[in-house]
Amino acid sequence: MPSDHTHEESHHGGSGHSHAPASFGRAFAIGVALNLGYVVLEGVFGVLSGSLALLADAGHNLSDVLGLLLAWGASWLSNRGPSRRRTYGYKASSTLAALANAVLLLVAVGAIAWEAVRRLADPAPVASGTVLWVAAVGVVVNAGTAWLFMSGRKGDINIRGAFLHMAADAGVTVGVILAALLIQWTGWRWLDPAVSLAIAAVILVGTWGLLRDSVNLAMAAVPPGIDPDEAKAWLAGLPGVTEVHDLHIWAMGTTETALTAHLVREDGRTDRDLLHRIQHEAQERFGIAHPTVQLETPEAARACALRPDHVV
Repeated sequence: MPSDHTHEESHHGGSGHSHAPASFGRAFAIGVALNLGYVVLEGVFGVLSGSLALLADAGHNLSDVLGLLLAWGASWLSNRGPSRRRTYGYKASSTLAALANAVLLLVAVGAIAWEAVRRLADPAPVASGTVLWVAAVGVVVNAGTAWLFMSGRKGDINIRGAFLHMAADAGVTVGVILAALLIQWTGWRWLDPAVSLAIAAVILVGTWGLLRDSVNLAMAAVPPGIDPDEAKAWLAGLPGVTEVHDLHIWAMGTTETALTAHLVREDGRTDRDLLHRIQHEAQERFGIAHPTVQLETPEAARACALRPDHVV
């Protein structure tokens, strides 16, 4: 009788292996330099002008610099090869970086909101002209940094996160400009802390999605865009397959996905044509570059301790 441990791991070197992070090292370097310079500019003129909106945005942009550094480091680590102890290499480092970024942003949101509420009770005078031109520089810096990551936003969630974050920052900085114009027109000093609260709300909305997605990836959840029921139905419809159990789909990092499953067939022996088909179709249908299947006979499946759905 065929062994119930017949299995084969399929590695596909096609489009599923995104190496986008390796080609974005220069973009990360330029982005970090631009945003760090802008943080200094905002901090100096925020103090000189007494603008909480500028100081709040400077704190936010400092978190962006840290976030870019984390994403950059994770991108470099994720391209290192596997070792005896780390058989998947360092691919999960990009997930950890996303989680760390979410925490940093939540801390920044709390600090901005706290100070804005305090200032609402006692609005301070603001040199709105200074705020205006410094914020205009920010639109250029943030939009330029977003443009650096635009081409890779569809291939890597890490790069997409950097793009969306910078694009959102450009929009937030436009809000600072609008506040400065309104202060010049109306003299309403409370607009400055009000804009700070709006900035905090925008960051919170974006951060919540980042936190949710990074926690899901860290918990080995099925990546977004893959329907596990559809994947199971596909496996069950393969030639000779009568049952699928112990199916797991998880992200190895932010660019590659793995799948493992037990397939039950009357003839549980290795079928290289079937394995090649699984390897090819997993990539083409679901973007899964690392499928691993174990072939079992019905007798072996009945004795399989991992057959029940509730068993992991």
